[in-house]
Amino acid sequence: MSPRSSRFRAHRVALAALAGFAAAALAQTPAGPASPHREIYMYQGADRDQRLVEGAKKEREVLLYSTMTVTDGKALATAFEKKHGIRVNHWRGSAEKIVSRAVAEARARRHEADVFETSSHRIEALYRERLLEDFHTPVLRDIVPAAFPRGHRQYVADRFAFFVMGYNTNLVKPEELPATYEDLLQPRWTGRITIEGTDVLWFAAVVKAMGEDKGIAYFRRLAATKPQIRHSHILTAQLVASGEIPLFLTAYNNNMETLKQKGAPVDWRPLQPAFGQAAAIGVSRYAPHPHAALLFTEFVLSREGQEILKAANRVPTSTLVDSPLNKFKYEIVDPMLALDEGEKWDKLFSNLFLGGKAVKEGE
Repeated sequence: MSPRSSRFRAHRVALAALAGFAAAALAQTPAGPASPHREIYMYQGADRDQRLVEGAKKEREVLLYSTMTVTDGKALATAFEKKHGIRVNHWRGSAEKIVSRAVAEARARRHEADVFETSSHRIEALYRERLLEDFHTPVLRDIVPAAFPRGHRQYVADRFAFFVMGYNTNLVKPEELPATYEDLLQPRWTGRITIEGTDVLWFAAVVKAMGEDKGIAYFRRLAATKPQIRHSHILTAQLVASGEIPLFLTAYNNNMETLKQKGAPVDWRPLQPAFGQAAAIGVSRYAPHPHAALLFTEFVLSREGQEILKAANRVPTSTLVDSPLNKFKYEIVDPMLALDEGEKWDKLFSNLFLGGKAVKEGE
């Protein structure tokens, strides 16, 4: 991959590397590669729970590939291990690395991961390459409709992150906040707005919502006001707290809420249309520990697992867990924007805000 390749191009390179494997697998049957664990994943008999737990205990462990933080992963693992006595091994990597690792293992016919948990567009890529499988769990009935992908049920969002305006309350008063995107173009905001330098999907979603021609024209005007570009949502949120940045246009609301709870002079507000990104979870089609894979996935999506994510200031997707972080109208960014239109939006964002430089890989 060349130094100027974008994160979306990197994904396509990874998929191209898998092409040989996928072609060979598809040649086996018209429906694609055989699924050795489908019966386990989809079983709904009266003894389902007993069979699942007993099978998982025999397997003794589960390997999770995930982008969630070490702290969040440990909290879930500790609770799961305490409940079931099954060890959780968490391999943490970026979304790109998870795809690349899964691709490499698939090519070598050496499947190690049991569960994948990462950004929705990366896990959609794994679905397209037949590395996931359908699964059933009763807790799916409690998950919000926005958490499910279009056209299939091979993964489901377990947490959301919403793009909001994060601001320093010493520098910006609530009544001064922009009420619309047009308000951001007022002279008072020139040089005071910051955008995170990898938020291409936010940009694409807002443009689409405005109507593509109108949206692109709007962002040209916004770019002319010279917003600051920073990298890392967490570090940029901390700069808001320190007073270096007055208004962070693409803050994650969980980051701002965490700082607010610690006493920092910050707050946040969504700007409509408001968008969020999903991190989703799915079971491996070829999991070495299929019972444990499904049992852990069920745990993460259950009320108990979702409460653990909420305690870490993540936005849960279960309707059983009340959160102050999703009490507004929102849409979830379509992962197809990254997979099918990624190069287009990457280039537009780069030209408008990065001076033509490549978009770095996101957090």
